[in-house]
Amino acid sequence: MLSKLCASPSSRFCGHRGGNHPLCRFGYASRKSSEYDKPRFRIVGQSLGDRWKLNDVDANAVQEKLNSWLLKTQSFLSEVTSPLVRTSQTGKPVTRDALETQDMDDIFMAEQTINSRTPNGILSLAAIVSVEQFSRMNGLTGQKMQKIFKALVPESTYNDARNLVEYCCFRFLSRDASDVHPSLKEPAFQRLIFITMLAWENPYQEHLASGSEKASFQRKLVREDAFVRLAPAISGVADRSTVHNLFKALAGDEQGISLSLWLTYVDELLKVHEGRKSYQIRESPNLSEERILCIGSSRKRPVLKWEKNMAWPGKVTLTDKAIYFEAAGLFGQNDSMKLDLTRPGLRVEKAKVGPFGSVLFDSAVSISYGPESKDKWVLEFVDLGGEMRRDVWHAFISEIIVLHKFIREYGPKEDDESLFHVYGAHKGKERAITSAINSIARLQALQFMRKLLDDPTKLAQFTYLQYAPYGDIVSQALAVNYWGGPLISKFIEEHNPPAQGARPSSEMIESSNHVFDIDGSVYLHKWKTSPSWASSASVSFWKNASIRQGVVLSKNIVVADSALVERATGICKQKSQAAEKTQAAIDAAMLKGIPSNIDLFKELLLPLTIIATKFEKLRRWEEPYLTVSFLAFSYTIIFRNLLSYIFPTALIILATGMLTLKGLKEQGRLGRSFGMITLRDQPPSNTIEKIIAVKDGMQDVENYLQNLNVTLLKIHTIILSGQPQITTEVALVLLSSATVLLTVPFKYVLAFLIFDLFTRELEFRREMVKRFIDFLKERWDTVPAAPVVVLPYGSNESTPEPDRKGSKDVEKSEKSDRSNNSV
Repeated sequence: MLSKLCASPSSRFCGHRGGNHPLCRFGYASRKSSEYDKPRFRIVGQSLGDRWKLNDVDANAVQEKLNSWLLKTQSFLSEVTSPLVRTSQTGKPVTRDALETQDMDDIFMAEQTINSRTPNGILSLAAIVSVEQFSRMNGLTGQKMQKIFKALVPESTYNDARNLVEYCCFRFLSRDASDVHPSLKEPAFQRLIFITMLAWENPYQEHLASGSEKASFQRKLVREDAFVRLAPAISGVADRSTVHNLFKALAGDEQGISLSLWLTYVDELLKVHEGRKSYQIRESPNLSEERILCIGSSRKRPVLKWEKNMAWPGKVTLTDKAIYFEAAGLFGQNDSMKLDLTRPGLRVEKAKVGPFGSVLFDSAVSISYGPESKDKWVLEFVDLGGEMRRDVWHAFISEIIVLHKFIREYGPKEDDESLFHVYGAHKGKERAITSAINSIARLQALQFMRKLLDDPTKLAQFTYLQYAPYGDIVSQALAVNYWGGPLISKFIEEHNPPAQGARPSSEMIESSNHVFDIDGSVYLHKWKTSPSWASSASVSFWKNASIRQGVVLSKNIVVADSALVERATGICKQKSQAAEKTQAAIDAAMLKGIPSNIDLFKELLLPLTIIATKFEKLRRWEEPYLTVSFLAFSYTIIFRNLLSYIFPTALIILATGMLTLKGLKEQGRLGRSFGMITLRDQPPSNTIEKIIAVKDGMQDVENYLQNLNVTLLKIHTIILSGQPQITTEVALVLLSSATVLLTVPFKYVLAFLIFDLFTRELEFRREMVKRFIDFLKERWDTVPAAPVVVLPYGSNESTPEPDRKGSKDVEKSEKSDRSNNSV
C-alpha cells in the first residue's frame, strides 16, 4: 500500500536521526500480502562531514527497531486506507478495527517529521498523515514543506494549519494537467484524498478526543465545505460550478460523504472513462474526429425514435459534436442518421409521445430548431428500472448544445489570428469541451450509483450556468480560464481603457483593456463579444478581481485564497440559495388561505367536472351524432339486461387502468411530474387587498352556509310535519314513486328517466319543463323553515321560549333564499 502512495523514488518515506545528520534512507517495496509480516529494507550509510563508522553501530538492533516502526506504520495505514477487506469464504466486506487499540504516537514515530504543535493547537492525525504523505509525493519531507510554506506566506496564513494541508496537497495536484488525474486509479491515492478532506475540515485535535483520534477514518464523514474546496482541484472529479450540487447528490439525506461512498464514486467515474475508450476503439472507423460520450441501446433500456406517430427502435450515440441514431432492422442496424449539435438555434426539450398523436408517455426528448421545425428528432428513452433515464439524456444533450453556444459566445473565432498572441489560447476550445465531457461522465457515474438529483441539469456545468443566478459571470471566469494565457507578442488595440482583473507588472499590459486571471493570464479585449460583459455585475466583479492574498500555484489552484472561477461560483451559490429560499417560502405559502384551498379543491374535482361537462353537452344535443350513439348504447344495455354487468365492468376497467399506469411509471414513460397537482398562483396583492379578499371570502362562505341551513330547515319542516299540507303532498309523491318501482320493471323506469333527461331541452318539451320547474320553485318557496332557538350563554334551560333574534335571522335567511330563487 505504501508503495502505491510513493510512486517515484523521490517519494519514499525518509527517517532522520541525529539532528542534521541523516542516518539512513529506507524504502519499502510492496509484494504479496503474505510478505507483509517480513518487510524488506535497504540501509544505505551516508557521510556528511562527520564520518560514522558502521562498525560502531549495532546493525541488527537498528534494523530491528526500524522494522518495528515501519511495520506499525504500514499496519496503521493499511487499516486507515483499506477499511474493507474480503474474506475468502463469504466474499462480503468486513471492517477491521484492530488498529483502534494501538498507540498512535508509536505508529507515527518513524513517519512524522513536522512539528505537530502549532500556535493554534496540535495537529490532528489526519492532518499529519496528509502533510507527510503529500510532502513525500512532492519529493520532500513534511518538515521541509513546512519550512518552504512558512517562507512563502505571512505569519497569519502560516499559523492556520488548514493552509499547510492545502499547500502540500495542491502542490502535488498542480503538477498534473491531464483531463483525469492519473493517480485516481490508485486506491491508496483515493483514500489519501479522503483523509486530506478530513484534515482540511479538522486540522487540529479536538479537546478530550484522543480516543476518537485512534478511531478508523472509515467512520468519519466529509462535510460540504471540505468537499467543495478540495474535490475540484483533482482533475475530472468535480468542477467549481456544480461541486455543491455534486455533494448534495452524493450525500443525499446524510450529513456528509463516507469513505465507502467516496471510493464507489471514484470507481464508477473511472469505469465511465474506461468504457468510453472501448466505445472509441469499436466505433473509431466511423467517428475518428469525434469523441464518443455514451451509447444508448439495450433490451431492458430501449431507445425509440418517433416519426409520424410511429416508433422505431435503434441505437443512439452521443458525441461531443453530434447525436446519431441507427434504426434496428431485421438484418441488423441500418444506416445511421446524424443531427449536428454544434449549429446555433438548436434546443432540446422534454416531450410526451404516444400512438396516434396522443401524449401518453412522458419519457421522450425533442431536439429541434423550434416548434415548427421540419428537422426535428423525438427520442424516447424507455427505462424498465426507473424514471430518470430521460432526464439524464436530456441533460447530456443539453450540455453539448449549450457547450457550443458557450464557445460561440465567449470564445474567439477559430480563424482569429490573435489566438497566436496568447500562449495556449488555441487549446481553449478543447479545454471547454473536456470540461463538458467530464460533466457528462460524472452524471453517468451518479446514474449508475442511483444518486441523481431531481433535476440532473444542475450537475451539468454549462447547462446549469445558463439558468443560474450570476451564471453569466461564472461563464466569463471560465472563458478567461480556458482561453487566457501569457502574452507571447505585443497585441495593442485601438481603444485601451483600464484593464480588468488581476494585472501583471508589464506596463504595456496594464494600460490595456484585457481581462486577467489570478495568475496573470490574459484574455484579450477583442474576444469579449458577449453582451454580458457590459452588465453592472460583470464590471463590479472584474473590478475587484485583482485582490489576491494566497499562493498561486496555477490559475485553478490557489492556496489560502480562491481562484476567479471559485469566487464567481461562490457568489452564484449564494444567489441561488437566496432564490431557492424565496421560492420555498412562496411554495410553502401557496396552499395557505381560502383562495388556494378552493383552487386545490377545484383541481381535485376537475375529472368529475369534465365528465359532467361532457354529459351536459350530450344532454343538450350539441353534437347530435354522439348523443344518438350514447342513447343507442344505453338502451342496448338496458333492454339486453346487461345492467348487472355495469358495476363489475367499471371495476375491471379501473383496475386495468391503474395497473397500466403503474407499469408505465416503472418504465419511466410517464415522467416524474405525472400525478402532481398544478395550481396557478394568486395574483400579487398588498395587505389591504388581502384583508378585503379574506373578508369577501368569509362573506361568501357565510351566505353559502345560510342558504344550506335554510334548505335543511325546510326539509326538517317537511319531514316533521311542520306544514301538514306540504307534508301530505310530499308523502303522496313518495308513495306513488314506490308503487311505480314495485309494479313497473326497473329497466322501463330507467329508460323513461333517460328519455326525460335527454328530451328536456328539445323544442316540443321545453315550455312544459319550464312551467313544471317554476311550479316546483313556487311550492318550495311556500315551505317555511323550522324555527331556531338560540340559548343564552351559560343557560341550563332545555326548552326555552323561542328567541326573537334567532327567529329574525331565520326569517331573514328565508327571505334571501326566496329572492335568490326568484332571480
